Amino acid sequence: MANSTETREVPAAGNGTSNSCVPDNATQFNLTSHEQSPDFYIVLPVIYSVICAVGLTGNTAVIYVILKAPKMKTVTNMFILNLAIADDLFTLVLPINIAEHLLHYWPFGEVLCKIILSIDHYNIFSSIYFLTVMSIDRFLVVLSTVRSKRMPHRTYRAARIISCCTWILVTLIVSPFFVFADVYKDDLEIQSCGLNFPKPERFWFKASRIYTLILGFAIPVSTICILYTIMLYKLRHMHLNSNAKALDKAKKKVTVMVFIVLAVCLFCWTPFHLATIVALTTDLPQSSLVIGISYFITSLSYANSCLNPFLYAFLDDSFQKSFRKMLECQAA
Repeated sequence: MANSTETREVPAAGNGTSNSCVPDNATQFNLTSHEQSPDFYIVLPVIYSVICAVGLTGNTAVIYVILKAPKMKTVTNMFILNLAIADDLFTLVLPINIAEHLLHYWPFGEVLCKIILSIDHYNIFSSIYFLTVMSIDRFLVVLSTVRSKRMPHRTYRAARIISCCTWILVTLIVSPFFVFADVYKDDLEIQSCGLNFPKPERFWFKASRIYTLILGFAIPVSTICILYTIMLYKLRHMHLNSNAKALDKAKKKVTVMVFIVLAVCLFCWTPFHLATIVALTTDLPQSSLVIGISYFITSLSYANSCLNPFLYAFLDDSFQKSFRKMLECQAA
């Protein structure tokens, strides 16, 4: 999640920028098209194209297998399906970001500007929120296992309803960005797509950053950490019965999943949100190093969309078997 959306704020007067990929704090991190390094101009489209290709292939494969394979109709896979849809949606519009980067201006009009900015923000919030839902589901499953209780209400239908509610919640969170999205021209008369805040612009800019930081990272990540901490504590202190070996395997699987989920999530998104804090509290000088770091942070957040399929699906034995079986059927 910290994509070009968080970099598209309309800058204050006298600080125009045509490059939406550079974190913009209205008075810093600005880079006009004629100042852009040739290395950035060439390398970034290649990186974004790789992320787009891998993300589309991986997430589309996840969606296809879950929808087609009968054994994949599980509660967890319903959440994985929605996570893949969110990532696929973002990678589908990534070529437009690439085109804007190469052209140095926004040629696609106001309507598409609002749509692209909204989808970018959907990527920021939907991934982490579905990850939070998956964490809550796993927590409840482990808790019921420890207490030797069944979960009659944990059904595939219930998972679909929860997924719809999650999308509605994310839509409400993203709606302000859709309202403020607009096409504007800077001092160089270069047309760009950004968030056009009312006056005082700096106040609204900071508010949007804090809004994203709290709702898109602090609250969901804190929730995930608390749930997994309690879950591991319960597993570590549970008394094993005759099914000790099976429970011990489950304990190890959960431990590995906790490590992978938290490590990758924090690895991809923490730099972006740390950069947000830096942008809110300091005035960094514009330099090639700062610009390079900002591009790296953006690319890292983009990369999360192509890592999720490997984390939540390709590492799953049942998914691998279903995927191979479907390939064999098509080959036959």
